[in-house]
Amino acid sequence: MTTAGTPASLVEAARALIDDAESVAVLTGAGISTDSGIPDFRGPQGLWTKDPLAERASNIRYYVQDPAVRKANWAARAAGALWANVEPNIGHHALVHLEQRGKLHTLITQNVDELHQRAGNSAELVVEVHGTTRKVACLSCEYRDNMEEAIERVRAGEEDPACPRCGGLLKSATVSFGQSLDSEDLRRSEVAAHEADVFLTVGTSLAVYPINETVRTAKRAGARVIILNGEPTEMDHLGDIVLHDRIADALPPIVGMRPSAESGLVIPD
Repeated sequence: MTTAGTPASLVEAARALIDDAESVAVLTGAGISTDSGIPDFRGPQGLWTKDPLAERASNIRYYVQDPAVRKANWAARAAGALWANVEPNIGHHALVHLEQRGKLHTLITQNVDELHQRAGNSAELVVEVHGTTRKVACLSCEYRDNMEEAIERVRAGEEDPACPRCGGLLKSATVSFGQSLDSEDLRRSEVAAHEADVFLTVGTSLAVYPINETVRTAKRAGARVIILNGEPTEMDHLGDIVLHDRIADALPPIVGMRPSAESGLVIPD
């Protein structure tokens, strides 16, 4: 049942759960990266709204079948249009603090921007269920490299760079529509949901299956569930504490941090 009260009392209640927990699993979505300047996809100013070819590039069938889709996608990356200069924000740094307190079990993210790792979360604790745009992968073999290597080839004149190992198609190491999620990532997410004392969701509408089911799994396993999102989610009814607030305002105090006037980031409270 959702805890009733003022927003301040909800934050304090959520912080008390975090303080008392030995193990906290976190699930993040697009909302945590909004303050880093990453746009949504389908809104009025969304990436796909403004560029239909970008939406087609997110579907594996179109990406494989249409060279024009691939070329446009590579050209956008080479031009620096796809989140090249984004930086972690206060929400990401708050989850680093949660790890520094020794409470973070696993950080499951639906995002593909690697901002959690860039903020300072340990890579071994992060599960990227939808992959990452900062790596490139071959669709035919196990080749994988930093995205910048492929982008440099595009800037040098290759419109649709092929795998240097087998000649296959290259794409960002993200899970596109039509591709299956990694079974090991799903297993790790399920384990985290089973083992954590508290399951905290941040910036996700909890509408994407199957990763949204980790909330239900955690609840059945006895975890206390905290849901933080700007708008209602599809699983608010499962939350012990539900906060509809800005992540930058609510998340730092929930994990025991406060804004620092000097750094603009956060310091322990």
